[in-house]
Amino acid sequence: MPSPSHPTVMAMPEPDPSTTEDSQATATKQTRRVLHLINGEHYAGAERVQDLLALALPQFGYDVEFARVLPGRFVEARRSTVALHETPMRNKLDLRPAFKLAKLLRSGGFDCLHTHTPRTVMVGRLAASLAGVPLVHHLHGQTSTEVRGTYKTRCYAWLERRCMSRAARVIAVSETSRQYLLRQGVQPERIAVVPNGVPSPAELAELAPPAGNWQLGTVGLFRPRKGLETLLEAVALLRQQGLPVRWQGIGPFETPEYEHEVRDRATALGLGDGHQPDGPVYFSGFCTDVPAALAQLDLFIFPSILAEGMPMVVLEAFGAGVPVVASAVDGVTDIVDDGRTGWLVPPADAEALARQIARVVTGELDWQAIRRTAHQVQRQRYSETSLAAGVAAVYDAVLR
Repeated sequence: MPSPSHPTVMAMPEPDPSTTEDSQATATKQTRRVLHLINGEHYAGAERVQDLLALALPQFGYDVEFARVLPGRFVEARRSTVALHETPMRNKLDLRPAFKLAKLLRSGGFDCLHTHTPRTVMVGRLAASLAGVPLVHHLHGQTSTEVRGTYKTRCYAWLERRCMSRAARVIAVSETSRQYLLRQGVQPERIAVVPNGVPSPAELAELAPPAGNWQLGTVGLFRPRKGLETLLEAVALLRQQGLPVRWQGIGPFETPEYEHEVRDRATALGLGDGHQPDGPVYFSGFCTDVPAALAQLDLFIFPSILAEGMPMVVLEAFGAGVPVVASAVDGVTDIVDDGRTGWLVPPADAEALARQIARVVTGELDWQAIRRTAHQVQRQRYSETSLAAGVAAVYDAVLR
């Protein structure tokens, strides 16, 4: 059982195909249509959730289409092939797309509108009201927490809080996210906890711990809240101790300015600028095949310094059998059971992070046991099917 100090939010159970009654109910259920309103700018954790839902929800009687308000990477990176409608916003407060969306909702016969960001819930609230369809909002992180842009962050959090007050349901991805919503004033009966999920590899390959160099890695959209500065300091400490570690950053930077900051910091620490694949640190850029990237890693590092929703990449590392060392922040503590499915360290503490990684690399901690348990937990609790089943149950309740 999970440690009481790190409660795990249980995903909805996957449907049992051997249950005749459930199979017949699914077969006879009327197919309904849901429009997902997304930013579309990036393809990171929240966007992968959106993509997986488009792929998995039809088995539960819901067809999905997308509308996006920003240009960006989602179109070329996504796996799903459902229709995607362009409803661009000219600025952050532009409500004109709501009228186009309302027309689309009516003409397309959509039963529900599902939003995913502060920007989209602002537009979606008006569109859903005009079209006469219920609104579901999905909270992927704690909007009020951010390293920079304090005034901007407060404005986004206020905007989201006001707009999601009209939603029929608000989906929280973890128990700590639910607690955040309660602090934001959302009524408990309107909150549904649906943990994230990822595709589950069929079997876990048998591997021995590395005998020589250890390849550490992190996957994500790199921005100040992700703790890269702490991680680089930890890598520098490990290499000063003579430990055979290299680290790879897999993913894009949010802004060119932040990329320059991080590369300059790596250079100042004696790690190079991250451009050389065989260097102490290497930033390999955006990746469309996360499982393949994870397969090259021996240890996954997740050094966030602020609260998360429920990190998809941590679940993907579980499924891939790559042990995780992560910061003990909200969202991470919902899924990483310290010493059982991974290891937790205090956020923004480079020495503690280096110390824990060193314990794994030197064999003091059981790398093999962690990878097996984490893989099993992901398959049982955090699959793409359990994610879709949970969201479909929310739609069922709203449309009942």
